[in-house]
Amino acid sequence: MPHKCDPLVSEATDMPVPARQVLRQFRVIFNAVKTHFRQIEHESGLGGAQVWALSVAAESPGIGVGQLAQAMDIRQPTASNLVRGLVSKGLMRSERSGTDRRAVALFATEEAMAILDRVQGPWEGVLPHALGTLDEVTLLRLQADLGQVIHSLAIPDAADAATTPLAQL
Repeated sequence: MPHKCDPLVSEATDMPVPARQVLRQFRVIFNAVKTHFRQIEHESGLGGAQVWALSVAAESPGIGVGQLAQAMDIRQPTASNLVRGLVSKGLMRSERSGTDRRAVALFATEEAMAILDRVQGPWEGVLPHALGTLDEVTLLRLQADLGQVIHSLAIPDAADAATTPLAQL
């Protein structure tokens, strides 16, 4: 462990200065995400994940639940729960499709389109949007570095947490 006289160690804690700086960066990211979803909820009366699901259905009329889950990078049961809530609010409608009638096609309603018109994006959230602007080399480096952080946290259900929408955290 570094000695307190080490210039890389903060006076207030034994945390190295670079670790404190990274912690501050995480705080900036978390606050940006939280602020964005709070704004979306204020503008729409819906949670961020619901608005994102509506935007995907609006952009891809007739999308299936599995495709919605894939587009949002969430588990299918989570997508089904989002759809169920949006259908019950009259913001999404589902129609049976295909020859066996088991497949469901999803559509955003006119009321949903009005909500999307008044909500400032990005609908998927600021973090997915920002990540989508980064080049592959940066993303691979972030993936490796964040993988080390996640490993250090020793999260028992990391796989489940990885497919939970940020708006629902």
